[in-house]
Amino acid sequence: MKNYIKLNKYIATAVLSLVLLSCSNDILDEKPRAIFTPDYFSTPEGVLGGVTSMYGHLRYMYGNGYFLNVGQIATDESTWGQSSDGNVKNLDFSGVGVIDPSTSNTGVLWNNAFPNINTASGVIENATKIGSISPALIAEARFFRAFDYFMLVQTFGGVPLDLGAGELKFNSSTSRFSARNTVPEVYSKAIFPDLIKAIEDLPVTGRVTGGLTKTTARFYLAKAYLTYGWWLQNPKNIPTYPASDRKDLDGHDPAWYFQQAYDVAVTAINDPGSFGLQPTFYDVNVATKDRNKEILLYADHTQSSSTYNGGDLSYSGGGFSTDYFAGWFGQFNYTIVRSSTSNTSWAAVSSVQREAAQPLGRPWTMLAPPIEVFKKTFADKTNDSRYDGTFTTAYRGNWAKGGMANQTLYNANYLPITNGDAVFTFLDSDVGGVDYSNAVFNSTIGAGVLPGRSDFVIEPSVISRICYPGNWKLGPYRTDNGTGLGSPNGSSTRPFPIAKFSELYFIAAEAAVKGATIQGGKSARDLINVIRARAGKWSFYNKGNVAKVQDNSVAMTAATPAIIDIDYILAERSREYFGEGYRWYDLARTQNWIEYGASFTIAGATNPNDWKDHSVKTFTRTISVANYLRPIPTSQLDGMEMSAADKLNYQNPGY
Repeated sequence: MKNYIKLNKYIATAVLSLVLLSCSNDILDEKPRAIFTPDYFSTPEGVLGGVTSMYGHLRYMYGNGYFLNVGQIATDESTWGQSSDGNVKNLDFSGVGVIDPSTSNTGVLWNNAFPNINTASGVIENATKIGSISPALIAEARFFRAFDYFMLVQTFGGVPLDLGAGELKFNSSTSRFSARNTVPEVYSKAIFPDLIKAIEDLPVTGRVTGGLTKTTARFYLAKAYLTYGWWLQNPKNIPTYPASDRKDLDGHDPAWYFQQAYDVAVTAINDPGSFGLQPTFYDVNVATKDRNKEILLYADHTQSSSTYNGGDLSYSGGGFSTDYFAGWFGQFNYTIVRSSTSNTSWAAVSSVQREAAQPLGRPWTMLAPPIEVFKKTFADKTNDSRYDGTFTTAYRGNWAKGGMANQTLYNANYLPITNGDAVFTFLDSDVGGVDYSNAVFNSTIGAGVLPGRSDFVIEPSVISRICYPGNWKLGPYRTDNGTGLGSPNGSSTRPFPIAKFSELYFIAAEAAVKGATIQGGKSARDLINVIRARAGKWSFYNKGNVAKVQDNSVAMTAATPAIIDIDYILAERSREYFGEGYRWYDLARTQNWIEYGASFTIAGATNPNDWKDHSVKTFTRTISVANYLRPIPTSQLDGMEMSAADKLNYQNPGY
């Protein structure tokens, strides 16, 4: 009996809200539609509607905080924060929960990728019959089908290519059976052919703002080659599922794939089209320069309409559907901090209020960075701009925007502060002599006092699950706040970055380390130094909230080791993409997850509700090789008409 993937939900439906912003009329226009059929895909309107929905499906994943959690938790970048529940903790492997297919949030990917794959197949099969549809438009569908399969195979191992009507065929039935293909089949039959054809047919410049291009397709082909090369090589004997030999269907060895990854990535670097590196790391991530030339692919949003934003503009009850609420996960509850209206006795008032501004936003305290992030990953905070361009480390007074009339408040040491001054600051390094007693000047967040300073301070050694620098890169931004706090409880209206041009340098460097023959001037060290040189250039100082024009690129490149290895590349990747959801995939690809995630230190260990608890404890994680594959979500298994034994065999081992 032939088994097919369940399609009661997977009959592809049109996404209701998508707009790619532009200064011109070149935007994706969307019309609601309940269901896609073969006949619909045989019309120009149907093809365009199907392709438009593919861009829209990105928002169900990218910007979703629980999808971000899957890519972050249990790595050297993230552990659970004070407000985490089982949806976050269960994936941390640190003894606070047990991974559960029903609460692991891997369904965010599974449940949104397959409908989109089916839509893509419908477009690919039917669009050519019309005669007037350009190959470039069909190539967008090919890209998205490959994109989703690439995400799926990295996360779950082998997944179904047959959704009910044959491999890579559009299915409109409600079949409730499924059979998984092997990893080599997914790459060789789906991912590589679709991306190669997409590169051939996609334009150099996207047909709309944010639209797909040859460079974007080359990026994903290079990354897929690199990832598959690691999978074939399997240096640490990580098991796969469904069971299969680590043999390529086309007869190539890992070295061939590493060389292809290098060559394709370097081709994209040399022939970037309209893409390129921003002049500084700050320029990549500051909200006022969103949709810049470095962002190859993003899940878009807008503040002009709740419908087209895909999330409420003023309040989101909990972060669902297409809301961009990922930024909330990396922000702690800074609103608890207090200052005083009196300079003789502590009369507490809220001096840092919730605001829809990039350094602030809605605080959920879900993902906390371990202390090693601040002492090891970002050890160089002087030359390297990426620490300052990643975290909010100075929280500034904004009480006037909340309607408080006081021109001056009193803070640490009863010293005066005004709106815009730092109320509390995360210090770059431990300094000693900090009074954390909060006996007189009570920060209410357990921050300490240094003589002569008006701001409360926190040293790296006491960063906790409760109080840690927020992820500035993913903070919100609105242009309609006026003179007030805006709508910090609404979902973010910024585009969520998915792929960046800068990563092409990392892909090529990693492939070079894995043995690819290099081109002149593009060794692993050369490539990494392009990124490090840029990291040494400052245009703004976030902590001081002032312009800073400084070039430390010579010092940065001089400090790069003569011989680059995978560990160094992983360290650089963390500095470049911290907190963006890359980390688990990087560690899983290079088979370093168990080693990198094994232990970490963080304060506030004994009582996660005690702000004054600065005790530091080492935590260990128990991660097995089986965990390199995430569990198939229970929602998929429950919906299939299969025996209990068949469902057990369908699920990845260990779950």
